[in-house]
Amino acid sequence: MAVRLMAAAPPAWGVQYTLSLPSEDAARGAAAELSGMGHRLTTVRVHDHFRFVPSSFWYGKPSMDPELEGWWQVFSLAVYRGYERSVLEPFLRSERIRLSRVARSHGGFQQGCSEGHAVSLEGVFTRDGLVHDRVGAEAPLPAPLPKEPTRPPAAPLWNYGGLGDPTAVVQAVVAAAERIYDGVEDAPEAAAWLLDEEFAFGEPYETTGEFLGDLSDAVAHQGTCTDATVEAVPFLAELVRDDSIAVGSRLVLLNDLLRLAASGPSAAVSLADRSAALGHVWQESAAEYLTRQAISRELPQLLSRWGDEGDAVRFALAALVAVCDGHDQILPSGLAELPAPAGTGRADIVALMAALLSGEREHPKSVLNRLGSWVPRVAEKAASPYVESRSLALSVLPDLVMEDVLSEHNAGGA
Repeated sequence: MAVRLMAAAPPAWGVQYTLSLPSEDAARGAAAELSGMGHRLTTVRVHDHFRFVPSSFWYGKPSMDPELEGWWQVFSLAVYRGYERSVLEPFLRSERIRLSRVARSHGGFQQGCSEGHAVSLEGVFTRDGLVHDRVGAEAPLPAPLPKEPTRPPAAPLWNYGGLGDPTAVVQAVVAAAERIYDGVEDAPEAAAWLLDEEFAFGEPYETTGEFLGDLSDAVAHQGTCTDATVEAVPFLAELVRDDSIAVGSRLVLLNDLLRLAASGPSAAVSLADRSAALGHVWQESAAEYLTRQAISRELPQLLSRWGDEGDAVRFALAALVAVCDGHDQILPSGLAELPAPAGTGRADIVALMAALLSGEREHPKSVLNRLGSWVPRVAEKAASPYVESRSLALSVLPDLVMEDVLSEHNAGGA
Protein backbone atom coordinates (compact mmCIF):
# COMPACT_ATOMS: atom_id res chain seq x y z
CA MET A 1 0.00 0.00 0.00
CA ALA A 2 1.38 3.39 -0.98
CA VAL A 3 2.23 5.72 1.89
CA ARG A 4 1.71 9.43 1.32
CA LEU A 5 4.33 11.53 3.08
CA MET A 6 3.11 14.85 4.45
CA ALA A 7 5.41 17.78 3.78
CA ALA A 8 6.71 19.39 6.95
CA ALA A 9 5.19 22.77 7.67
CA PRO A 10 7.73 25.60 7.43
CA PRO A 11 8.93 26.90 10.81
CA ALA A 12 7.26 30.04 12.14
CA TRP A 13 9.00 33.21 11.00
CA GLY A 14 9.75 36.10 13.33
CA VAL A 15 10.43 39.79 12.79
CA GLN A 16 11.71 42.09 15.53
CA TYR A 17 10.83 45.71 14.83
CA THR A 18 12.53 48.71 16.44
CA LEU A 19 10.79 52.06 16.76
CA SER A 20 12.28 55.27 18.18
CA LEU A 21 9.90 57.67 19.94
CA PRO A 22 10.43 61.10 21.53
CA SER A 23 9.00 60.25 25.00
CA GLU A 24 8.03 57.38 27.25
CA ASP A 25 4.32 58.11 26.76
CA ALA A 26 4.73 58.03 22.98
CA ALA A 27 6.66 54.77 23.22
CA ARG A 28 4.01 53.15 25.42
CA GLY A 29 1.29 54.29 23.05
CA ALA A 30 3.09 52.77 20.07
CA ALA A 31 3.80 49.57 22.02
CA ALA A 32 0.11 49.16 22.84
CA GLU A 33 -0.73 49.58 19.16
CA LEU A 34 1.78 46.92 18.13
CA SER A 35 0.50 44.51 20.75
CA GLY A 36 -2.99 45.09 19.39
CA MET A 37 -1.68 44.05 15.96
CA GLY A 38 -0.85 40.61 17.37
CA HIS A 39 2.81 41.07 18.27
CA ARG A 40 3.95 38.52 20.82
CA LEU A 41 6.49 40.49 22.90
CA THR A 42 6.78 44.26 23.21
CA THR A 43 9.24 46.24 25.36
CA VAL A 44 9.72 49.92 26.09
CA ARG A 45 13.16 51.18 27.08
CA VAL A 46 14.98 54.48 27.19
CA HIS A 47 17.31 54.90 24.22
CA ASP A 48 20.76 53.34 24.86
CA HIS A 49 19.24 51.47 27.80
CA PHE A 50 22.38 49.43 28.45
CA ARG A 51 24.43 52.57 29.10
CA PHE A 52 22.57 52.76 32.41
CA VAL A 53 22.94 49.08 33.42
CA PRO A 54 26.01 48.62 35.70
CA SER A 55 26.60 45.02 34.55
CA SER A 56 26.61 45.98 30.87
CA PHE A 57 29.71 46.48 28.73
CA TRP A 58 28.12 49.75 27.56
CA TYR A 59 27.63 51.13 31.09
CA GLY A 60 28.79 54.75 31.31
CA LYS A 61 30.02 54.87 27.73
CA PRO A 62 29.03 57.78 25.47
CA SER A 63 25.99 57.33 23.28
CA MET A 64 26.53 55.96 19.81
CA ASP A 65 23.67 58.19 18.64
CA PRO A 66 23.69 61.37 20.76
CA GLU A 67 20.91 62.94 18.68
CA LEU A 68 18.51 60.50 20.34
CA GLU A 69 19.55 61.33 23.90
CA GLY A 70 16.37 61.24 26.02
CA TRP A 71 14.36 59.34 23.39
CA TRP A 72 12.71 55.97 23.96
CA GLN A 73 12.66 52.77 21.96
CA VAL A 74 10.07 50.07 21.34
CA PHE A 75 11.24 46.56 20.52
CA SER A 76 8.48 44.26 19.32
CA LEU A 77 8.47 40.64 18.12
CA ALA A 78 5.84 39.52 15.61
CA VAL A 79 5.47 35.84 14.68
CA TYR A 80 4.07 34.66 11.35
CA ARG A 81 3.24 30.99 10.71
CA GLY A 82 2.30 28.83 7.77
CA TYR A 83 4.51 30.04 4.91
CA GLU A 84 8.09 30.05 3.69
CA ARG A 85 9.91 33.37 4.06
CA SER A 86 10.06 33.99 0.30
CA VAL A 87 6.27 33.83 0.02
CA LEU A 88 5.88 36.31 2.89
CA GLU A 89 7.94 39.10 1.32
CA PRO A 90 5.09 41.17 -0.22
CA PHE A 91 3.17 40.99 3.06
CA LEU A 92 6.20 41.82 5.23
CA ARG A 93 6.90 44.80 3.00
CA SER A 94 3.39 46.09 3.70
CA GLU A 95 4.02 45.49 7.42
CA ARG A 96 7.20 47.57 7.33
CA ILE A 97 5.21 50.38 5.73
CA ARG A 98 2.50 50.00 8.38
CA LEU A 99 5.01 50.01 11.26
CA SER A 100 6.63 53.17 9.88
CA ARG A 101 3.19 54.76 9.81
CA VAL A 102 2.63 53.78 13.46
CA ALA A 103 5.97 55.33 14.45
CA ARG A 104 5.22 58.56 12.58
CA SER A 105 1.78 58.81 14.19
CA HIS A 106 3.47 58.86 17.62
CA GLY A 107 6.10 61.42 16.59
CA GLY A 108 8.92 58.98 15.90
CA PHE A 109 10.36 56.73 13.22
CA GLN A 110 11.01 53.07 12.52
CA GLN A 111 14.68 52.39 13.18
CA GLY A 112 14.88 48.98 11.51
CA CYS A 113 14.00 45.33 11.88
CA SER A 114 15.68 41.95 12.05
CA GLU A 115 14.35 38.57 10.96
CA GLY A 116 14.82 34.87 11.65
CA HIS A 117 13.12 31.74 12.86
CA ALA A 118 10.62 32.73 15.52
CA VAL A 119 11.95 30.25 18.09
CA SER A 120 15.46 31.70 17.81
CA LEU A 121 14.34 35.33 17.95
CA GLU A 122 12.09 34.73 20.95
CA GLY A 123 14.92 32.96 22.75
CA VAL A 124 17.28 35.95 22.46
CA PHE A 125 14.64 38.71 22.81
CA THR A 126 15.70 41.11 25.60
CA ARG A 127 12.78 41.41 28.00
CA ASP A 128 13.99 44.45 29.95
CA GLY A 129 11.09 46.91 29.94
CA LEU A 130 8.54 44.29 28.87
CA VAL A 131 5.08 45.85 28.70
CA HIS A 132 3.11 43.33 26.63
CA ASP A 133 3.60 39.54 26.70
CA ARG A 134 1.06 37.69 24.59
CA VAL A 135 2.22 34.10 25.07
CA GLY A 136 1.98 32.14 21.83
CA ALA A 137 0.43 35.05 19.90
CA GLU A 138 0.80 35.08 16.13
CA ALA A 139 0.22 38.09 13.92
CA PRO A 140 -2.71 37.46 11.56
CA LEU A 141 -1.99 36.91 7.88
CA PRO A 142 -4.38 37.88 5.08
CA ALA A 143 -5.85 35.16 2.89
CA PRO A 144 -4.73 35.05 0.21
CA LEU A 145 -1.31 36.56 0.78
CA PRO A 146 -0.42 39.48 -1.49
CA LYS A 147 1.83 38.61 -4.42
CA GLU A 148 4.68 40.39 -6.07
CA PRO A 149 3.57 42.82 -8.80
CA THR A 150 3.79 41.79 -12.44
CA ARG A 151 6.79 43.23 -14.22
CA PRO A 152 6.41 44.87 -17.62
CA PRO A 153 7.64 43.04 -20.75
CA ALA A 154 11.40 42.70 -21.08
CA ALA A 155 13.34 45.14 -23.26
CA PRO A 156 15.86 43.91 -25.88
CA LEU A 157 18.85 42.10 -24.44
CA TRP A 158 22.12 43.93 -23.90
CA ASN A 159 25.18 42.21 -25.29
CA TYR A 160 28.55 43.31 -23.96
CA GLY A 161 30.44 40.09 -23.27
CA GLY A 162 30.56 39.91 -19.48
CA LEU A 163 33.04 41.13 -16.85
CA GLY A 164 36.18 39.66 -18.40
CA ASP A 165 38.90 37.37 -17.07
CA PRO A 166 39.92 38.40 -13.53
CA THR A 167 43.66 38.30 -14.23
CA ALA A 168 43.31 40.47 -17.33
CA VAL A 169 41.06 42.99 -15.58
CA VAL A 170 43.38 43.26 -12.56
CA GLN A 171 46.38 43.76 -14.84
CA ALA A 172 44.58 46.46 -16.84
CA VAL A 173 43.53 48.33 -13.68
CA VAL A 174 47.04 48.15 -12.21
CA ALA A 175 48.50 49.35 -15.53
CA ALA A 176 46.14 52.32 -15.46
CA ALA A 177 47.24 53.16 -11.90
CA GLU A 178 50.90 52.98 -12.95
CA ARG A 179 50.18 55.16 -15.98
CA ILE A 180 48.38 57.86 -13.98
CA TYR A 181 50.54 57.89 -10.83
CA ASP A 182 54.31 57.75 -10.59
CA GLY A 183 54.23 55.55 -7.52
CA VAL A 184 52.45 54.67 -4.31
CA GLU A 185 53.39 58.02 -2.79
CA ASP A 186 51.55 59.95 -5.52
CA ALA A 187 48.48 57.72 -5.69
CA PRO A 188 45.29 58.37 -3.72
CA GLU A 189 44.43 55.88 -1.02
CA ALA A 190 41.92 54.09 -3.25
CA ALA A 191 44.60 53.31 -5.86
CA ALA A 192 47.78 53.04 -3.76
CA TRP A 193 47.06 49.46 -2.66
CA LEU A 194 47.13 48.37 -6.31
CA LEU A 195 50.75 49.55 -6.60
CA ASP A 196 51.93 47.91 -3.38
CA GLU A 197 54.33 44.96 -3.65
CA GLU A 198 52.19 42.88 -1.30
CA PHE A 199 49.31 43.22 -3.71
CA ALA A 200 51.48 42.40 -6.73
CA PHE A 201 52.67 39.12 -5.18
CA GLY A 202 49.39 38.23 -3.49
CA GLU A 203 46.95 35.47 -4.34
CA PRO A 204 45.15 35.90 -7.68
CA TYR A 205 41.46 36.71 -7.66
CA GLU A 206 39.13 33.83 -8.50
CA THR A 207 36.45 36.11 -9.94
CA THR A 208 36.43 39.55 -11.50
CA GLY A 209 33.46 40.53 -9.33
CA GLU A 210 35.49 39.91 -6.17
CA PHE A 211 38.24 42.26 -7.34
CA LEU A 212 35.80 44.96 -8.42
CA GLY A 213 34.13 44.68 -5.02
CA ASP A 214 37.45 45.27 -3.27
CA LEU A 215 38.13 48.24 -5.52
CA SER A 216 34.70 49.71 -4.79
CA ASP A 217 35.23 49.28 -1.04
CA ALA A 218 38.63 50.96 -1.27
CA VAL A 219 37.03 53.99 -2.94
CA ALA A 220 34.11 54.27 -0.52
CA HIS A 221 34.07 51.87 2.42
CA GLN A 222 30.52 50.52 2.80
CA GLY A 223 29.43 53.13 0.27
CA THR A 224 30.36 56.09 2.49
CA CYS A 225 31.89 59.10 0.73
CA THR A 226 35.02 60.60 2.30
CA ASP A 227 37.81 62.91 1.19
CA ALA A 228 39.53 59.79 -0.19
CA THR A 229 36.48 59.14 -2.37
CA VAL A 230 36.71 62.60 -3.91
CA GLU A 231 40.40 62.00 -4.74
CA ALA A 232 39.58 58.62 -6.32
CA VAL A 233 36.92 59.87 -8.77
CA PRO A 234 39.38 60.76 -11.62
CA PHE A 235 40.91 57.29 -11.28
CA LEU A 236 37.51 55.57 -11.56
CA ALA A 237 36.61 57.73 -14.55
CA GLU A 238 39.90 56.82 -16.24
CA LEU A 239 39.09 53.13 -15.77
CA VAL A 240 35.65 53.63 -17.30
CA ARG A 241 37.35 55.16 -20.36
CA ASP A 242 39.96 52.37 -20.61
CA ASP A 243 39.20 50.11 -23.59
CA SER A 244 41.63 47.47 -22.33
CA ILE A 245 39.17 46.72 -19.52
CA ALA A 246 36.23 44.43 -20.37
CA VAL A 247 33.01 46.33 -21.05
CA GLY A 248 31.18 44.50 -18.26
CA SER A 249 33.78 45.62 -15.74
CA ARG A 250 33.63 49.18 -17.05
CA LEU A 251 29.86 49.04 -16.47
CA VAL A 252 30.43 47.95 -12.88
CA LEU A 253 32.79 50.92 -12.43
CA LEU A 254 30.15 53.21 -13.95
CA ASN A 255 27.76 51.72 -11.42
CA ASP A 256 30.18 52.77 -8.66
CA LEU A 257 30.16 56.35 -9.99
CA LEU A 258 26.36 56.29 -10.20
CA ARG A 259 25.96 55.15 -6.60
CA LEU A 260 28.51 57.66 -5.33
CA ALA A 261 26.86 60.53 -7.19
CA ALA A 262 23.50 59.56 -5.66
CA SER A 263 24.81 58.94 -2.13
CA GLY A 264 23.47 62.24 -0.79
CA PRO A 265 19.89 61.84 -2.06
CA SER A 266 19.93 58.17 -1.00
CA ALA A 267 20.78 59.20 2.55
CA ALA A 268 18.06 61.85 2.47
CA VAL A 269 15.46 59.23 1.53
CA SER A 270 16.57 56.63 4.09
CA LEU A 271 16.67 59.25 6.88
CA ALA A 272 13.53 61.17 5.87
CA ASP A 273 11.31 59.98 8.75
CA ARG A 274 14.11 60.39 11.28
CA SER A 275 14.92 63.92 10.09
CA ALA A 276 11.26 64.92 10.30
CA ALA A 277 10.87 63.44 13.78
CA LEU A 278 13.94 65.31 15.02
CA GLY A 279 12.87 68.54 13.32
CA HIS A 280 15.94 68.61 11.11
CA VAL A 281 16.35 69.91 7.59
CA TRP A 282 18.53 67.27 5.98
CA GLN A 283 21.78 68.37 4.33
CA GLU A 284 24.21 66.17 2.45
CA SER A 285 27.73 65.93 3.81
CA ALA A 286 30.59 67.92 2.31
CA ALA A 287 32.17 64.67 1.03
CA GLU A 288 28.94 63.64 -0.73
CA TYR A 289 28.63 67.05 -2.38
CA LEU A 290 32.30 67.19 -3.42
CA THR A 291 32.16 63.62 -4.76
CA ARG A 292 29.22 64.49 -7.01
CA GLN A 293 30.99 67.65 -8.19
CA ALA A 294 34.13 65.66 -8.98
CA ILE A 295 32.07 63.18 -11.02
CA SER A 296 30.35 66.06 -12.84
CA ARG A 297 33.77 67.37 -13.92
CA GLU A 298 34.46 64.01 -15.59
CA LEU A 299 31.22 64.01 -17.59
CA PRO A 300 32.47 65.91 -20.69
CA GLN A 301 35.30 63.43 -21.27
CA LEU A 302 33.06 60.44 -20.58
CA LEU A 303 30.44 61.75 -23.00
CA SER A 304 33.07 62.50 -25.68
CA ARG A 305 33.30 58.72 -26.18
CA TRP A 306 29.54 58.30 -26.72
CA GLY A 307 29.85 57.42 -30.40
CA ASP A 308 32.34 54.63 -29.65
CA GLU A 309 30.33 53.05 -26.83
CA GLY A 310 27.74 50.30 -26.99
CA ASP A 311 24.14 50.83 -25.95
CA ALA A 312 24.61 49.41 -22.44
CA VAL A 313 27.36 51.93 -21.63
CA ARG A 314 25.35 54.78 -23.17
CA PHE A 315 22.38 53.80 -21.01
CA ALA A 316 24.52 53.96 -17.85
CA LEU A 317 26.21 57.19 -18.97
CA ALA A 318 22.83 58.86 -19.52
CA ALA A 319 21.86 57.88 -15.99
CA LEU A 320 25.10 59.34 -14.63
CA VAL A 321 24.36 62.66 -16.32
CA ALA A 322 20.86 62.62 -14.80
CA VAL A 323 22.12 61.80 -11.31
CA CYS A 324 24.74 64.56 -11.51
CA ASP A 325 21.98 67.08 -12.21
CA GLY A 326 23.50 67.52 -15.64
CA HIS A 327 20.52 68.93 -17.55
CA ASP A 328 22.99 71.39 -19.03
CA GLN A 329 24.89 68.45 -20.59
CA ILE A 330 23.76 67.47 -24.10
CA LEU A 331 23.68 63.72 -24.68
CA PRO A 332 25.21 63.23 -28.15
CA SER A 333 22.39 61.03 -29.48
CA GLY A 334 19.74 61.61 -26.86
CA LEU A 335 17.66 59.21 -24.83
CA ALA A 336 15.31 58.40 -27.71
CA GLU A 337 17.98 56.29 -29.44
CA LEU A 338 18.44 53.94 -26.49
CA PRO A 339 16.79 50.50 -26.99
CA ALA A 340 13.84 50.99 -24.61
CA PRO A 341 10.56 50.17 -26.43
CA ALA A 342 7.34 51.66 -25.04
CA GLY A 343 5.66 49.49 -22.45
CA THR A 344 8.87 47.90 -21.16
CA GLY A 345 10.36 48.49 -17.75
CA ARG A 346 13.40 50.03 -19.38
CA ALA A 347 11.15 52.66 -20.97
CA ASP A 348 10.08 53.71 -17.46
CA ILE A 349 13.74 53.96 -16.41
CA VAL A 350 14.57 56.14 -19.43
CA ALA A 351 11.50 58.27 -18.64
CA LEU A 352 12.87 58.79 -15.13
CA MET A 353 16.19 59.95 -16.59
CA ALA A 354 14.32 62.37 -18.86
CA ALA A 355 12.31 63.73 -15.94
CA LEU A 356 15.50 64.39 -13.97
CA LEU A 357 17.27 65.93 -16.97
CA SER A 358 14.37 68.33 -17.48
CA GLY A 359 15.46 70.21 -14.37
CA GLU A 360 11.84 70.47 -13.15
CA ARG A 361 11.60 69.22 -9.58
CA GLU A 362 8.03 67.89 -9.91
CA HIS A 363 8.52 65.98 -13.17
CA PRO A 364 9.66 62.68 -11.60
CA LYS A 365 6.40 62.15 -9.67
CA SER A 366 4.31 60.49 -12.39
CA VAL A 367 7.21 58.28 -13.49
CA LEU A 368 7.84 57.20 -9.90
CA ASN A 369 4.17 56.23 -9.62
CA ARG A 370 4.56 53.98 -12.67
CA LEU A 371 7.79 52.49 -11.35
CA GLY A 372 6.20 51.91 -7.96
CA SER A 373 3.57 49.72 -9.61
CA TRP A 374 6.21 47.10 -10.52
CA VAL A 375 9.28 47.92 -8.37
CA PRO A 376 8.19 47.27 -4.75
CA ARG A 377 11.11 49.06 -3.09
CA VAL A 378 10.21 52.28 -4.92
CA ALA A 379 6.67 52.09 -3.56
CA GLU A 380 7.99 51.30 -0.07
CA LYS A 381 10.32 54.31 -0.05
CA ALA A 382 7.61 56.56 -1.48
CA ALA A 383 5.23 55.63 1.37
CA SER A 384 6.77 58.24 3.68
CA PRO A 385 5.17 61.68 3.32
CA TYR A 386 8.58 63.19 4.07
CA VAL A 387 10.34 61.71 1.02
CA GLU A 388 10.78 64.32 -1.70
CA SER A 389 10.16 62.98 -5.22
CA ARG A 390 13.39 64.22 -6.80
CA SER A 391 15.53 62.74 -4.03
CA LEU A 392 13.62 59.46 -4.39
CA ALA A 393 14.18 59.44 -8.15
CA LEU A 394 17.91 60.06 -7.71
CA SER A 395 18.21 57.41 -5.02
CA VAL A 396 16.53 54.61 -6.99
CA LEU A 397 17.90 55.31 -10.48
CA PRO A 398 21.38 53.73 -9.99
CA ASP A 399 19.98 50.38 -8.88
CA LEU A 400 17.29 50.36 -11.57
CA VAL A 401 19.87 51.03 -14.29
CA MET A 402 22.46 48.56 -13.12
CA GLU A 403 19.98 45.77 -12.38
CA ASP A 404 18.78 46.17 -15.96
CA VAL A 405 22.30 46.28 -17.42
CA LEU A 406 24.06 43.71 -15.25
CA SER A 407 21.33 41.12 -14.74
CA GLU A 408 21.96 37.70 -16.28
CA HIS A 409 18.80 38.03 -18.33
CA ASN A 410 19.84 41.26 -20.02
CA ALA A 411 23.59 40.75 -20.33
CA GLY A 412 23.50 38.63 -23.46
CA GLY A 413 26.86 36.95 -23.90
CA ALA A 414 27.92 37.69 -20.32
